[in-house]
Amino acid sequence: MSKRQQKYTAEFKAKVILDLLSEDLTLGQICTKYNVTNKSVSMWKKAFLNNAAMVFNADHTAAEYEQALSLKDKEIDDLHRQLGKRTAEAEWASKKLKSLDFDTRQQLLKSELENTVEIAVATQCRLLGVHRSGYYYVPSDGPADKVMLLQSIDRIYSEMPFYGYRKVHKALIEAGYEVGVNRVNTYMHELGLKAICPTKAVKTTIANLEHKKYPYLLRHLEINRANQVWSTDITYIRVDGGFVYLAAVIDWYSKAVLSWRISNTMDSSLVTTVLNEALNNYGTPEIFNTDQGSQYTSHEHTQLLLDHGINISMDGKGRATDNIAIERFWRSAKYENIYLHEYKDIKTLKRGVNEYINFYNHRRFHQTLGYQKPMDVYQNSIQGGLQKAA
Repeated sequence: MSKRQQKYTAEFKAKVILDLLSEDLTLGQICTKYNVTNKSVSMWKKAFLNNAAMVFNADHTAAEYEQALSLKDKEIDDLHRQLGKRTAEAEWASKKLKSLDFDTRQQLLKSELENTVEIAVATQCRLLGVHRSGYYYVPSDGPADKVMLLQSIDRIYSEMPFYGYRKVHKALIEAGYEVGVNRVNTYMHELGLKAICPTKAVKTTIANLEHKKYPYLLRHLEINRANQVWSTDITYIRVDGGFVYLAAVIDWYSKAVLSWRISNTMDSSLVTTVLNEALNNYGTPEIFNTDQGSQYTSHEHTQLLLDHGINISMDGKGRATDNIAIERFWRSAKYENIYLHEYKDIKTLKRGVNEYINFYNHRRFHQTLGYQKPMDVYQNSIQGGLQKAA
């Protein structure tokens, strides 16, 4: 006998989707919590969003949803009151410690004051934002300027452990040092510092054979200005309880990230939201490149591009290198931030990714840009174009 399909009430479906849209839990956690399948939740979410306007014609239903949200907010507030105080105190203390200058943090680390609680050296280094080499390294007899240079290298690496010797060299030059790149490389070896190396990222492309595909327009194209080509993609990020999805739009010329969003579902609403944000804040590109995933070939996404007069370009099937700009950004973001912090929940992940993208756009040296910073290159290109037009 075939198993009878379980039926769910409208109230139950609404409760599941409201919990999903709060984005406090991953899709896997939602399914486990309510004992439903991924397919069912995806269908309910689509129906919910497509019929959202009906809420303005159904006061009774709206009141019930509002009551459910109010109850959920009360539950969250109660949990915050129970658990938030200690977390806030710990974060406040950690930030205060990390706001101290590097030398003071090193002195705190090496202090001989008796600890009431034993804390491992590695943990002390992490809490104070100091690399372990700053604790164990004992400089040999030599000029004072070498000691200062070693301390500066260790300070830069403690803040940005994904920097190789070339980027550390650029940071030292910006700080006013006169030092060669080979000398920096030698000193980093002496300190035992080595940048984290990335590996291949996970793919997220799932095609829909019924959707129209567009040709790849970037082959042999000379990209020489901002807003000439944008591209986008989605990547997985693991948190406790499952995966969430990070979508972003990047400018190919400057490598600046123009918009991004994290969601617990991977659908067309995620990619159209990110696209709309980039269009609203930075104007329109001449070409917009994506892979052949169903989110990007959907009518909602392609029509939005066509309505703005943007040429649509799509990667060849199985050719991730066709969208190399965004692929390289995923690699940098994961190995310079996400894998280092091992975010446990969506809220802290969003905060951490926001901080990293601000750093990436405005402070990070980019090797392919001649060690300039992406948003500087973007703004300079836009201003140069305006001056030529005038």
